[in-house]
Amino acid sequence: MKKQNFINRLFSLKNKTVILTGSAGRLGTRFAHVLSEAGSNVVLVDIENKQNKNLEADLAKKYHTHPIAFDLDISKQSDMKKLAKDVLARYKKIDVLINNAHFIPRDHPQRDAPFEKYPLELWDKTITTNLRGLFLCCQEIGKVMSKQKKGVIVNISSIYGITGADQRIYGKSRLNSPAFYAATKGAMVNLTRYLAAYWHRQNIRVNTLTLGGVFDPKLHKDNNFVKRYSEKTMLGRMAYKEDYDGPLLFLASDASSYVTGTNVIVDGGWTAW
Repeated sequence: MKKQNFINRLFSLKNKTVILTGSAGRLGTRFAHVLSEAGSNVVLVDIENKQNKNLEADLAKKYHTHPIAFDLDISKQSDMKKLAKDVLARYKKIDVLINNAHFIPRDHPQRDAPFEKYPLELWDKTITTNLRGLFLCCQEIGKVMSKQKKGVIVNISSIYGITGADQRIYGKSRLNSPAFYAATKGAMVNLTRYLAAYWHRQNIRVNTLTLGGVFDPKLHKDNNFVKRYSEKTMLGRMAYKEDYDGPLLFLASDASSYVTGTNVIVDGGWTAW
């Protein structure tokens, strides 16, 4: 019993304030449930306000925590300053920031245009959200953590932030991530290292969680793509959303109290051979 209590405390986020960006997305919603079940009050940040408000109500009812949803644009400095102010007014502290938000223009007719013809305006829009937004989140919430002399930041990256996308497996599926995705996810990995070093000995830990592809039956209707992707992993399959519960909780909690400046890769062995 004592051992179980110790393990529970180690991974507990009870009464901690966790800001989660991109909370209304596929993985964001899952992350919000995991963080809430661990006891945290999750600040849900997303531009999808209706989904986000529904998620807020669901979490409060299911876990009896105190979540709150914010409809804002992380690429706007004024929005991020207001978020930090409002969260402090409500919770008095910010314990964890999870940078999960990113923009992929899936419905844009040129989202998967060849690199040589990729629209500059689309590149600029994605860089603004995915990199400028990341910078502002870390800057504004990092100010709070620096004053507190305590905090945890987890940046959610991708295998395509550390490897080149294998063009051979996609065919005509339109599932390949364009160059902006590699550029921003790669930048995230090194920004993690920079911030971990910058805030050294201030009790602020910064880590990257790098994820492999997650199977989604609504998105992955091309069985040939799923088969080719799965064959490139050592475990022979794409990830399920649940596969990331443990790694996320590890990095957000005191279980990783001696971990900073690193990149935890959870990809079924994709990058290991």
